[in-house]
Amino acid sequence: MDLFEKDNNQNTIPEDAPLAIRMRPRTLDEFVGQKHIIGPDKLFNRAVSADRISSIILYGPSGIGKNCLAYIISNITKAYFAEINAVASNVAEMRKLIEQAKNRKATTGRKTILFVDEIHRFNKAQQDILMPYVERGEITLIGATTHNPFFSIVSALISRSLVFELRRLNEDDIKTIMNNAIKDKGRGLGKHKVKIDDRALNFLAKISDGDGRRALNALETGTLTTSAQKDGYVHYTLKVAEESIQKKAVIYDKDEDGHYDTISAFIKSMRGSDPDAALYWLAKMLYAGEDPRFIARRIVICAAEDVGNADPQAIVVANAALQISEFVGMPEARIPLAQATVYIATAPKSNAAYMGIENAMKDVEEGRTLEVPTHLKDASYPGAKRLGHGEGYKYAHSYKDHYVEQDYIPQKRRYYEPTDIGYEKKIKEYLRSLKEDISS
Repeated sequence: MDLFEKDNNQNTIPEDAPLAIRMRPRTLDEFVGQKHIIGPDKLFNRAVSADRISSIILYGPSGIGKNCLAYIISNITKAYFAEINAVASNVAEMRKLIEQAKNRKATTGRKTILFVDEIHRFNKAQQDILMPYVERGEITLIGATTHNPFFSIVSALISRSLVFELRRLNEDDIKTIMNNAIKDKGRGLGKHKVKIDDRALNFLAKISDGDGRRALNALETGTLTTSAQKDGYVHYTLKVAEESIQKKAVIYDKDEDGHYDTISAFIKSMRGSDPDAALYWLAKMLYAGEDPRFIARRIVICAAEDVGNADPQAIVVANAALQISEFVGMPEARIPLAQATVYIATAPKSNAAYMGIENAMKDVEEGRTLEVPTHLKDASYPGAKRLGHGEGYKYAHSYKDHYVEQDYIPQKRRYYEPTDIGYEKKIKEYLRSLKEDISS
């Protein structure tokens, strides 16, 4: 170890480093987003300020600030910052850094933060090597991972770590990050005198899908490749934004008609049994950066409302697509969403169950509330028998075909009218057969 090593924190970042590197926040006050874990009264702030960290695991998607938080911790704690990537590193390099950390602490008293990016890439043996040094306080480990650490990191290391889950940045967060970069003359693009159109700012904030690094890369690319106009400013337009991120803006605004019109067309195409149209509107929404979970919820509703019991499997497929899209995220989520879309669009249709609950709700809202018949009331608690609760109730499974005729509502109502389509035809035939058996 070089005893005269220079401080390797953020003030050593070269001027020609990418904008996303140069604009790394230096303090928690500069950090944007993740308010669910970062704030004056939050555990993260308290632990860092008190310098009471032995190991931290930062978990979440790319471009949301995991590396930034590691740098901030090193700045606040004045620790030496050693960084490795689990993809490119090996045990020999890791041991060398750990030995340097031990020597540093012994000779100068200075702590070392060992930041392991993509720590899930280390196998169990490699992760186990870190354990004794973390326990003895010879290094402060900060691991960053896009994978669920409770599945990808050994339990012994998890049990000794504070685990923080970071979330995708919202559009306002992305706009704040870009505006900060545009204004900053020291580390950002301030010296280039950039004027960014609102449409370009909104487009980049949306299309970046919660990834701050992606937004800053596009902002820098467009700025450096666009000539200043006569007024001396670089005019960052929507066209520049599209070229910089290699995506076209589509007419789709979450706060305007484009959003509602497109999701309406999507649902009506599935209801109308047109899989091709449904896939087009799905593609448009995904391309525009719509939250796949929002789309998946609409598919689930369509499966229940428009397919119903004509194909009871439709809601199972739709729910599976919802869960999978939350688990895998984009871009892979487009595949189960497309499968569910096609399934719903091509399934036989019946809204009988939907109409049944609508009519029942209307009766409850507008009519007199019906009392539960005495023979159906709960008879399980002490004293219920004295009130006559449960008397005369017929247990269906004690009868032929597990069915017995009795009154389940004081006044006869007919809400569910099964159709002759798909599986619902079988339901209709089954209900008819029960009545015929009783009458015969």
